Amino acid sequence: MVHDFQHYGAWREGVVAALASYQMWVNAAELTDAATEQRIARALARLADDKLSIAFVAEFSRGKSELINAIFFADYGQRILPSAAGRTTMCPTELMYDPAWPASLRLLPIETRAGQLSTSDYRDDAAAWTVLPLALDAGDAMHETFKQVSMTKRVPVAEAASYGLYDDTDPDVANTVDADGTVEISLWRHAIINFPHPLLKQGLVILDTPGLNAIGTEPELTLNLLPNAHAVLFILAAETGVTKSDIEVWRTHIGAGSGRIVVLNKIDAMWDELKTEAENDAEIDRQQASVAQLLALEPSQVYPVSAQKALVGKINGDMALLEKSRLGQLEAALFNELIPAKQDIIRKQLSDDLAQLVGAQHAMLNARIRDIVEQLQELKSLRGKNQSVVAHMMRRIDIEKKEFDASLTALAGTRSVFARLSTGLYSSLGMDTVQGEIDSVREAMQASRFTTRMRGPVKVFFDQIRSHLAESDVKIAEIGEMMETMYRKFSTEHGLSLSLPMLFSLGKYRMEIDAIESIYQKQFGTTTLLMSSRGALMDRFFDSIASRIRRNFKAANADVEAWLKVIMAPLEAEIRKHKEQLKHRLVSTQRIHEATDSLEQKIDAVAATQGDLERVKAQLNQLASGVSAALQSQRAALAAAA
Repeated sequence: MVHDFQHYGAWREGVVAALASYQMWVNAAELTDAATEQRIARALARLADDKLSIAFVAEFSRGKSELINAIFFADYGQRILPSAAGRTTMCPTELMYDPAWPASLRLLPIETRAGQLSTSDYRDDAAAWTVLPLALDAGDAMHETFKQVSMTKRVPVAEAASYGLYDDTDPDVANTVDADGTVEISLWRHAIINFPHPLLKQGLVILDTPGLNAIGTEPELTLNLLPNAHAVLFILAAETGVTKSDIEVWRTHIGAGSGRIVVLNKIDAMWDELKTEAENDAEIDRQQASVAQLLALEPSQVYPVSAQKALVGKINGDMALLEKSRLGQLEAALFNELIPAKQDIIRKQLSDDLAQLVGAQHAMLNARIRDIVEQLQELKSLRGKNQSVVAHMMRRIDIEKKEFDASLTALAGTRSVFARLSTGLYSSLGMDTVQGEIDSVREAMQASRFTTRMRGPVKVFFDQIRSHLAESDVKIAEIGEMMETMYRKFSTEHGLSLSLPMLFSLGKYRMEIDAIESIYQKQFGTTTLLMSSRGALMDRFFDSIASRIRRNFKAANADVEAWLKVIMAPLEAEIRKHKEQLKHRLVSTQRIHEATDSLEQKIDAVAATQGDLERVKAQLNQLASGVSAALQSQRAALAAAA
């Protein structure tokens, strides 16, 4: 497992180094513009922020924390996460590593659920979190610190209901009310463990959920953390199999698909010492087949394990017990499939970026080479010609320059239209627009006494959000068409070698809106909305919806702003170069006319420049091949490691 991640980390570092070399070289060769710089910066940022997220989901007492300990932390010689009978993880807990933070446990108070901000909104608000340092050299002290994730407190029913943590129609919850009218809730809303584990340093993020009931009551899990996880391990207990709540969560929030793995934990409970090992294995196989049938899976997609015995085997060096725990098969399935799949996604994205970069830089180089060739032909044509011919050529270049300057006047008009369309685009995509829609639906929801009437405003909200995105896409297409026309005009009239402007679409943001609404529909279908007590929870859920859509629009605005900044960049860069080239040709011809410079010397100088450009082109191809080789380098190594 560590070996696989080290291979992946080495591959990523190799690609970063190749890209950084490429970036330095194209800057030195003056083959960059705003669009090129943006593409390279985004590629490097994608690699720097590359995370691999694995979520563990189960009802309490299924052994989630013990499984995490067994897979990731056995090398520490003890349990790192609290693991005992009953509920040990009371709030969603992320294990990750960010070098910007010290080793610590960050805890978000449960009281933050009373506001209108989601957990994600608090991530960058350091003052909102309680931070406990971790004593990395004192395992017992660190273990005690981690127990905070299991801490609870008792609060009045009304307070719990205001947080969306109490539903009086649920008999199981109603039975937890004490004589003094209080119920037990988690002390914390969310926990982030910043821990310098080798795997976490490589970009692994582990999510430990506090039980199936939290899947429905913590919108951050439903809307953000689980859908974005690269792998979800759904953990069942071997002796109980699949319960009704298990099936509901599987169908509603997880479901079969890429990166979804079912774990049948605690098979050691089925190790009957009065039976043979073959009989015990047959019993486990029957339970495995039964679970697979209930979840509509193949038996091979269900992994029977004993996390507790695996942890003991690893700590004590008992290889026979570790083998009997069957953890190795689960680890192999998790990492031998997950890491290459993640790597292929990154490789595809970066390969596409590289193809666009090299294409744009080839266009720049070809334009320069073409201008040099034309200039060389002009100079060679002057051999043996008299002064009147040279003077005629000067007049022709001057006319060409004036025609080009006239085209620049048309470009100025295009800039004016561009500015007007850009302003209109921000009016439909701006953050004030989306906040206005959020405020409107909140007012409509507050005016509704029954949760069944809340569906109308929320549906209108999603329709309006899509309408704003559609309107913005129309304006983006209009800007793109206008710029494409201008690119073609300069290419045709002045022979500039221009690639068409970079295309842009808000399609991925529309898809995210669809995904958010789909989750909302599952969470608050007709049946659940008939329960009026779900109103407080729906308020919390809409707060998370609003937060995620704000982030969606903020990202869309950033992408649009970056696109608008660079869409003219290639054209403007080529215009500057062409103007300089015309000026240089005129000055060179004038010098020849005045006999202040040798014609043959000038021909030799221009020919040398042509040779330099051809060598630059060869170097560009070599560097691009180096980046491509780095992208492909670890495919065979990972396959061999698997």
